[in-house]
Amino acid sequence: MTAFSILEDRSAWQKDFERRLHAPYTAAGISVAAAERLAEDLRARIGDWTVAEITDAGTRVGHVAVEVADDNGVLAGSIHDLRVDTPHTGRGYEQAARDWAEAWCAERGARRLGIRLTEPAGDLFDGYGVRGQLRARTIGSPSEPLGGVTARPMTPAEYPAWRASETAGYVAGIVRSGALTPEEAARKADRDFEKLLPQGLETPDNTVLVLEAAGEPIGTGWLRHGHLPGVTYGYSLYVQERHRGKGYGRAAMAAGEQVALAAGDSMLMFTVWGGNEVAMNLYTSAGYRVVEEWRSLDLPHGSSRGAA
Repeated sequence: MTAFSILEDRSAWQKDFERRLHAPYTAAGISVAAAERLAEDLRARIGDWTVAEITDAGTRVGHVAVEVADDNGVLAGSIHDLRVDTPHTGRGYEQAARDWAEAWCAERGARRLGIRLTEPAGDLFDGYGVRGQLRARTIGSPSEPLGGVTARPMTPAEYPAWRASETAGYVAGIVRSGALTPEEAARKADRDFEKLLPQGLETPDNTVLVLEAAGEPIGTGWLRHGHLPGVTYGYSLYVQERHRGKGYGRAAMAAGEQVALAAGDSMLMFTVWGGNEVAMNLYTSAGYRVVEEWRSLDLPHGSSRGAA
């Protein structure tokens, strides 16, 4: 019988977890320094997690790490690790651990349960909706302008309208993905923009662009340089609706890559929200690999199996 026991001494599990942190990032082409930064962010939060040992007839078969915390005013659960040791995989322990995590979080008041995937998980989380993906691509050399698209810095006069439009689009993307309610998404958007652009266009290491074709604005882009060592992060890439379907999306990404290279970075990284198939297909066609995928499930979800 599969059983779950909360660990008091987590040192052996933590050592193994930290050993596994870098591999999926470096496999996606991320530098060792950037992968270490991502790993540091996870290490800083490990102390808040609850780790359970999975056993069967007294034999350890793996571990599962969970947490319930406030997320934009709502209690949300997270599966931070679900690991079945190699000799025991494919025997149903993964499903048992998933069910236990759902029950454990639901019993503590979580309204949803999320997981961050860095490698394929088979059909284990097929019932969890895809809420977003982190995509990245190494930039080997400056891309030539495509379709006559050029980029220039945004002017202070253009900033207020862009900020309002960007906030609305950000909220809409989160809601469309199913990650948060409109109210929760609006609170998150306000906090995120105040944190990320406290000085507007003068915020260091940020570039806000106006994309133009034939001298006419067709969209905007927002990039943060040095987000990770050698990595520029693209917070947004927007092509006006009336200009879509003309190849400007790929051209805008090429313009962003040029700006990233000019800032001294060699990789461009984006987040795309779940439900935005057009953007996902664009990133795939442009060679952007999935580094992380976030999925979630609303609770309760028929989770009544032993969360002791």
